[in-house]
Amino acid sequence: MDSRTRPDIGGEPSTEEQATSLRQTRLVGYAMLMATSLAWGINWPVGKYLLHDLPPLAMRGVPGAVGAVLLAVLAFVQGVPLRVPRDRWPRLVLFSALNVTCWMAFIGLALVYLPAGETAVIGATMPVWTAAFAWPILGERLTLRRLIAMAMAIAGLVVLMGGNGIAANQAKLPGIIFALLAAFGFALGTVLTKRRPLQLPPLNAAVWQLVIGCVPLSLFSVVVEQPHFSRLSGFGWSLFAYSAVVQMCIGFFCWFGALGRLPASAAAIGTLLIPVIGVVASAMSLGEPLGMSQIGALALTIASVAIASRS
Repeated sequence: MDSRTRPDIGGEPSTEEQATSLRQTRLVGYAMLMATSLAWGINWPVGKYLLHDLPPLAMRGVPGAVGAVLLAVLAFVQGVPLRVPRDRWPRLVLFSALNVTCWMAFIGLALVYLPAGETAVIGATMPVWTAAFAWPILGERLTLRRLIAMAMAIAGLVVLMGGNGIAANQAKLPGIIFALLAAFGFALGTVLTKRRPLQLPPLNAAVWQLVIGCVPLSLFSVVVEQPHFSRLSGFGWSLFAYSAVVQMCIGFFCWFGALGRLPASAAAIGTLLIPVIGVVASAMSLGEPLGMSQIGALALTIASVAIASRS
């Protein structure tokens, strides 16, 4: 019998069985990564449509709070503990404010001024700014490759601003600023997390970050924006359910599942599908423009993120 396929006497799986198991694990990981990309990419036009009936902070915060409850139920079913050691609460609150509150609030505000596809492109520059923040905070070298990535990301923003006239550019400016603030906040939170990790189970961290990040945002929206959910049509409620269940709950569950089955670099590169799906889905469902400026900005952004992820 071939030694490569002979079962081990002690009951250990053979090399071929281990390789088969690894391939199956990777396939499941890539499937979960694709599910995450679809869930998060399609949510860009979903959010833009919901702005017809809901103010921006409610449109982002309330589905996040509902998604947190669903993820907590999922954690309970899987037996994942949700207890957080006392010394980690300050970090957890800070990271939640940067990674969740800033992202949710500023992206919601950006969608008021920008098409969903363009907002997705700017939001996708987050890994580039992560590499930039890693220089002063983590002491990582600002290599030539990272400088090129930042230059390409900035060039993508310039291309996105061009071609529509000065008046259109001025109208877009608040949205671009809000989207960049969202990307900067998430990038800073990512770097700080690398510096002082929470050391919590991923599902535990996701639940608490959504709770801390979205519940106060939802309450603030109720007081300031006074959203009227009664205005939502049946289709609007289905989109709201998509944002809460698919984007928040299923998306995060599949994301952490992919991270557990794939190398971090493969998972990071895989997220480049999200802005592509966002741009295409927005063009198809909302009739947003998909001209040379949008395609050029998307290409520059994807290239910059790919370079930054490899540096």
